[in-house]
Amino acid sequence: MRKTVDINLALQGGGAHGAFTWGVLDRLLEDEHLRFGWISATSAGAVNAVALAAGFAEGSREKAREKMFKIWQAIHKAGVPDLTRLNPFLNGLVRPSQLTTHLATMLSPYEFNPLGFDPLRRLITDHVDFDLVRSKSPVELLIAATHVATGRARLFRHDEITIDAVLASACLPVMHHAVEIEGSAYWDGGFSANPDLVTLASESPTPDTLLVMVSPRVNAKLPTTARDISNHANRLTFNAPLLRDIEVITAVRETSGSLLAKGRLAPICRHRFHLIDGGPITGTMNPETTLKPDWDVITYLHGAGRDHAEKWLDVARSAVGRLETVDLAKYFFPAVEDGVTFRAPIPAKRPVPKRGAAAKRAK
Repeated sequence: MRKTVDINLALQGGGAHGAFTWGVLDRLLEDEHLRFGWISATSAGAVNAVALAAGFAEGSREKAREKMFKIWQAIHKAGVPDLTRLNPFLNGLVRPSQLTTHLATMLSPYEFNPLGFDPLRRLITDHVDFDLVRSKSPVELLIAATHVATGRARLFRHDEITIDAVLASACLPVMHHAVEIEGSAYWDGGFSANPDLVTLASESPTPDTLLVMVSPRVNAKLPTTARDISNHANRLTFNAPLLRDIEVITAVRETSGSLLAKGRLAPICRHRFHLIDGGPITGTMNPETTLKPDWDVITYLHGAGRDHAEKWLDVARSAVGRLETVDLAKYFFPAVEDGVTFRAPIPAKRPVPKRGAAAKRAK
């Protein structure tokens, strides 16, 4: 009989590309001997996380799978063109397929969407009972949003898990009004934690975490058009918080022995990480598809996510609870990449002259 194991989830944001994560979770939920501990999530990852938590709160894995399907179907049906209903001028401004990218460069959301309409609010509340999530969900959620005034990440948890927290986590400032919570404005969590790994690894009682990546880690093609440069800059911006967390994790491990480590971050030394990377899939797609919830794209990414999860279960599941299956430092910071040496060999330590010899030279 297969042993039941516990694992945390860390879910990256990525707009409509978050359908890849939906596919991963959909397949993992079929494994009844895989239990979820904490879920750290951002943006589209946060939408997937609350859907999963809502299903569990209603009592079953099948409910969680159903919630995610219904929400992604609703995202497709709502789509960006819903914004045109608030401002008929937009209907003739650009073709629907170009609406999102053109609006982002021409107008502020406070201009093209003065009422602050967000279709996500309605479709998520139609499918997620947040009171039930807060009271009965067996998984602990960490939903990241960016505090606009300071740029710092705020992690919403426990009784703070509301529709506003999820919308804040997924609030792209070029498309939506900032989300106000307790008098403070918040933008997309991808600016500050995408997702938060340090808090998850240092505080969760579950010592294994599966990171599900959506954004491509590397894009070797040099962007030369204004649109490509903007897309490339966005990728770098939203990947930076994850790389920062991995640098922190690596530094803690390098400076503290796993047996001697003390303090708040000590559990990181003993934490085991695992990875499903959807970047090679999404990296072949037009970056603008992150903002276009086309059903063909969504179902393609869902299928790709299921396939990747299947492969991960075959290769790495047996290691959960025993061994780490990805070396974060080597995977994200290889010494040589794209023909460039990023880490020069550490020079040999120069011999320290004896005190007497040094004194003689000083005379």
